[in-house]
Amino acid sequence: MRYLLYLSQEELERFKQLLVLEQPKAGPTQLAWDQVKTARWGEVAHLLTECFPGRLAWDTAHHIFAQMNKTQLCFRARKELQGERSLKGVASAVPGGPTSLLIPMGRPVLLSIAELLPHLEPKDPPPREAQKTLEEEGPAQVQDYRQWVLDHYSTQEDGLAWPGNQADFFYQDIPRHQRLLPCLFLPRRPQGRPPRTVVLRGVAGAGKTTLARWVMLEWAGRAFYAHKAWCAFYLHCGHAARGREQSLSDLLSGQWPQAGALAAKALARPEQLLLILDGFEELGLPLQHLRKNQETDWRRKLPMPVLLASLLSGKMLPQASLLLLLRFSSWRVLKPLLSCPSVLTLSGFTAPERARYLRRYFGDGRAAEEAVNFLRGSAIPSSMCQAPAVCWLVCMCLKAPAESGADLFFAFPNAAALFAQHLSTALVAAVGGIPGTPLQETLKGVCSLAAEGMWAARWVFGEQELERAQLRPAAVDALLRAQVLRQVASGEDRYAFALLSFQEFFAALWYALCFPGRVPDFQALDWAHRRRLVAEPGRRKNGLAHVALFLFGLFNEACALAVERSFGCRLSLGNKKAFARAARWQDRLPTRHHGLPLLFYCLHEAQEEAYLVWVLRHCKAALLTVAKHRDLQVCAFCVRCCQDLREMQLILTLTIHKEIPEGTNWRLCWWEDLCMALALKEDLEVLSLTHSVIAPDAVQALTAALESPVCRLHTLRLEGCSFTPRSLLEFARDLSNNLKLKTLIVRRIHLEDEAASSLSKAQRERLALECCDHTLLSYQSLVRPLSSNHRLTHLSLAENALRHQGARDLWSALQEAKCPLQRLVLRNCALTASCCWEAACALVQIATLRSLDLSFNRLTDEGLNLFCEALQDRHSGLQVLELESCHLTSYCCQALTFLLRSHQSLRHLDLSKNDLGLRGSSSCTRP
Repeated sequence: MRYLLYLSQEELERFKQLLVLEQPKAGPTQLAWDQVKTARWGEVAHLLTECFPGRLAWDTAHHIFAQMNKTQLCFRARKELQGERSLKGVASAVPGGPTSLLIPMGRPVLLSIAELLPHLEPKDPPPREAQKTLEEEGPAQVQDYRQWVLDHYSTQEDGLAWPGNQADFFYQDIPRHQRLLPCLFLPRRPQGRPPRTVVLRGVAGAGKTTLARWVMLEWAGRAFYAHKAWCAFYLHCGHAARGREQSLSDLLSGQWPQAGALAAKALARPEQLLLILDGFEELGLPLQHLRKNQETDWRRKLPMPVLLASLLSGKMLPQASLLLLLRFSSWRVLKPLLSCPSVLTLSGFTAPERARYLRRYFGDGRAAEEAVNFLRGSAIPSSMCQAPAVCWLVCMCLKAPAESGADLFFAFPNAAALFAQHLSTALVAAVGGIPGTPLQETLKGVCSLAAEGMWAARWVFGEQELERAQLRPAAVDALLRAQVLRQVASGEDRYAFALLSFQEFFAALWYALCFPGRVPDFQALDWAHRRRLVAEPGRRKNGLAHVALFLFGLFNEACALAVERSFGCRLSLGNKKAFARAARWQDRLPTRHHGLPLLFYCLHEAQEEAYLVWVLRHCKAALLTVAKHRDLQVCAFCVRCCQDLREMQLILTLTIHKEIPEGTNWRLCWWEDLCMALALKEDLEVLSLTHSVIAPDAVQALTAALESPVCRLHTLRLEGCSFTPRSLLEFARDLSNNLKLKTLIVRRIHLEDEAASSLSKAQRERLALECCDHTLLSYQSLVRPLSSNHRLTHLSLAENALRHQGARDLWSALQEAKCPLQRLVLRNCALTASCCWEAACALVQIATLRSLDLSFNRLTDEGLNLFCEALQDRHSGLQVLELESCHLTSYCCQALTFLLRSHQSLRHLDLSKNDLGLRGSSSCTRP
C-alpha cells in the first residue's frame, strides 16, 4: 500500500490498466476493468492481494513497475523480494516511515518484506470460480435500490428545527473522516485478510452517523469498494421495532418498501452483504449478557437483543461484513461480543477545524478573531467541542456578545455558563405559555430524568422514566419545542436529549438547584457517587466526566448567579462543600488513566482559587501528563493552588513555541504560568520531567523558574526528554550555576561533550548520568570535570558503555578527586574481568566509598577472583557490594569466602541471578 502512494493519480490509472492485463497469472479469479476503473489506491492494494495471493502480489507489482519505467520502485521492490535490505533500508524505503508491527512483547519492530512474505501466503484454500453477483442476477432491482439510497441519504434528516435556521452549520463534513472510507476494510495484519467487523468509535456527535451516510451514498454511487459486489443496508437500532420478535430479513425489509426480495437474496449470500449498524445507544437493551443465547438462522423471528447479539458475535451470517458506529461507552459493552474487530477512532473536530468552523460562522472581522481566541483560551472543554453541534451552539451563544465587543471570558467563565444561557432561553420561551406547567416544575422533571439516565447509562426514555420524573405530556411537548428532547422514532413515545451535552448539563443541575419540598432543599451526593464523578480513571472511561465538569462549573459564584437569574431557581452549595470535605484526606491525586486527573479539570471549571486551595491543601505528590494545550492550562491553574506539594512528575508531550500564526500564544503563556507556579513552591523538593519535549522556549521559562530565589527544589530528574543540542547545552550551563540543586538525574538523553562536562563539574551531592551514550565518558567530557567536584557523594553511570578504557580513566579521576564519594553505580557498563583488578585497587584508595554496584556486567569467575585477590590484605570501608547477574558460578565462591572473612565492614552482598548452585551458596554463607 505504501509503495502505491508513490504513484500520481495518472500513474495509478496506468497501474490499474496494466493490472487487468496480468490476467494469465491470476488463476481462476478474473479481474475485470469495471472492478478496477473506479478503485482508489487502497482498493487497488486490496484487489492486488486478493487476485494475486501471497508473494505473487509482489512479483506482479514489480513487473508492472518495470513496464511503467518506475526504476526506483523496481529497484526497491526487487531488493525487498531478494531479502537484501537492512532494517534501516526498509525505514527509508517507504513514504511515511517504516512498516511497524507489534510483536508479543508489545515492542514495535521493523521487518523487511522478505521477512513478511512467509506470512503473506493465504490461509484459506485458493478461491473458486466466483458465483454471480446480486446485480448480475437482478440488475433492475439493485439499481432501483441504489437510486432510493441516493435520494434518501442525500438530504440530511434530523427532525429538529434549530433556532436561526442554522442547519447548514449544525452538520459539517470532516474531510479527515472521508479519507477513512477507502481504508475501512483494508487488512490490518500482514496476513492480508480484510476484517469482517469494523468498529468506528467516537464521542457523541463526532460524526459517526454522518460517516455512515457517506458510506451508503458512496456505495450507491459505486465508489465504495466497487469490486466487492456488496449490497449495503443501513440499520439504526434506535428506529428498530421494539416489543415484538422479528427476523433479520424483516428488519432489513423495513428500510425500503421494496427491499424484501432483495434483502432475502442478500442474506442468502452473506459474503455479498454489508451491514452498517448505528444507534446502539438508543437501543437500551443488554446485549452483553447474551453471549450464550444466540441463534444462527436469519429467517427465524427473534427478540431484538438475541438477533443483534447473534449477528455481532458472528454466529449468524459469519461471512457478512459489518460496520459498527459506537460511542466509547457502547464499545466497552459490546467488545466481548465481537471477534477480532478492526477498530478506528473518529476524533471529530480538531483545534484547527474548530477555528475554521468559527470563522465560517462569523465571517471575516474582529468578532471572528475574538471568538476563535476565546475558544482557544476558554474553560470550555475541548472534548465537548469535538462535536460539530457543540461548536454550533458555542457560535450561536457568542454571536451577540462578540459583535458588541463584550469580554467573552467574563460573560462565559466556563462551559456551564454557556449551556445555561442557551438552555434557559430555550426553556423559558417554550414553557412560559403553558397553563399549569411552571418553569420550575418542568426544570425539576428534566433534571431528574437526565440524572437518572446518566447514572444508569441510559440515553433513551420511555413512559416509565417520564412518569418517575413527573414530566407530564404538556411538559414533554414543551421540551420538544425547545429542542431539549427529540423523539427517537416517529410514532413511539420514546425520547432522547437532542445533544448528549444537554443531558449531562441537566444532570449536573439536578445536584445544584434548590427545589421547594426537598429535605434538604438540594439533592445531596453520597461518598460513592462523588468518587464516581471525579476519581474514576480517564475521561474516556468515565461516562460521567462531563457531568462532573458541569457541576463544578455551577459551583463558580459568577456562573451560579447567572443560572439563578436565567432559571429563576436558587443554587445550593451543599455538594460543593461535600466535595471539599471528601478530598481533604488525599495526599495524592485520584488515580489517572491518561492525562491529568479528572479532579484537576473539575476544579479548573470552578475557577475559584480559594476553593482549590481548600480541596488540594493535603496533596503532596502529583503525576501529571500534559498532552494537549488544555492540559497545560488546567495544570498551570491547579498546581498554583497545591500549597503542600512536595513531589511532582511531569510528562510534557506537546511542544512549546513562541511563534504561532495568529492570536494569543496561550500554550506559551500557560507554560510560563506553570513554571512560575513551580518557582513559588517553597516546599517543592522533587521535580521529574520524563518523556517530555523540551523546546528552547520551554527551556528558558523552566530555567528562570529554577533560578528563582523562592524555589527550593533540591532534586531534578530528566528522563527520556527531547532537547535540541543547543538548548540542552544552555540548560546544562544554567544548571551548573544552580547551587541549590543537590541531586540531578539524567537518563536516556543523548549528551554531547560540552553538555556532559557542564553537568559533571557542577557542585552536586548526587549525580546520575545513565544511558546517555558512551561518548560522554571521554576524559575531557566527564572524567576530568568530576575531579573538580568537591560535594559529590553519589555517582551513577549505569547503562553507559564504559568498557575497560573508560573504567580505567574513571578510577584514576576518582582517586585524584577530593569529593567524599560514598556510592558508585556502574550497572550494565560493559565491564569485563580485565576491569576488576583496577577497580579493587581504586576501591582501597577511595577511603570514603561505602557502596559499589557492578551488577549486569560480564565479570565472570575470573574477574571476581582478581577483585578479591586485589583486596586481600588491604583494608577498605566497603559496606555494600552488588554483583547481580555477573555470570558467576560456584568456582568464585572460595574467593568470596575469603573476602567476607577479611572485610568485616561488608554488610550487604547481592549475588542474585548468578548460577552459584547449592554448594557455592552454602560455602558463601558459611561463617
